[in-house]
Amino acid sequence: MFHALLQGCLELLIQPCCAVCGKAHDAGRDQPLCGPCRERLELPEGGLQGQAPLPWWSLGWYQGGLRQVLLGQRRNPQPATLQGLAKGLRSTLPAPLLAGAVLVSIPSWKQRGSNPLPGLICQGLALPVIQPLRRRRPTLGQHHLNRTLRALNQADAFVCDPATSAGETRQRRLRPVLLVDDILTTGATAAAAAIALRQGGFAVAGLLCLARTPAPGRDLRSVVATTVASRDSSVGRAGD
Repeated sequence: MFHALLQGCLELLIQPCCAVCGKAHDAGRDQPLCGPCRERLELPEGGLQGQAPLPWWSLGWYQGGLRQVLLGQRRNPQPATLQGLAKGLRSTLPAPLLAGAVLVSIPSWKQRGSNPLPGLICQGLALPVIQPLRRRRPTLGQHHLNRTLRALNQADAFVCDPATSAGETRQRRLRPVLLVDDILTTGATAAAAAIALRQGGFAVAGLLCLARTPAPGRDLRSVVATTVASRDSSVGRAGD
């Protein structure tokens, strides 16, 4: 009885707070976002999933409230917010995808400075992290580039540090690798990173991101149900 009373007092004193707005909520400790913020960010139940250019899983579409939050995080990263969003993403992922997986964050394309968001997202996903991937050369900013130019911009931009021994290479191949980035647009960066990792002996299972940029003119609400429904059926193919 005393233990139950103590536990109740602790829950009153340490009430969960939303990772986005910072307000206390009663959705439970496993839910990092409050109900109003989930509605404002238009997060679909179960997240989003797709197969091109490699299997990917996302918390939501890069539009509206979620877009504004991520733009703000790029200007002024808040670890608690990013880790909370990543925790929300993890809760939508199929358990088989996470079994034995390790994370690799995609290095920044910027010539100066770096984008800390992928690393902070990795912390929120709470899976082992390795970093064999590095930039071979600087690339252009991609905001105004179309799909074809993005692919050319990222071609051969990454290199995977060679394994120090054949045994290490075999051990790496036993664990599926999940790339991590904040936003997925055309997938040119993720595809180039995946090629470098596979050339280094890693088994790339897919990409995890907080937001997926919608195709121009696409009716997003008509595809949410399709992407969510196909999530579990494609997990078995993620490591192919």
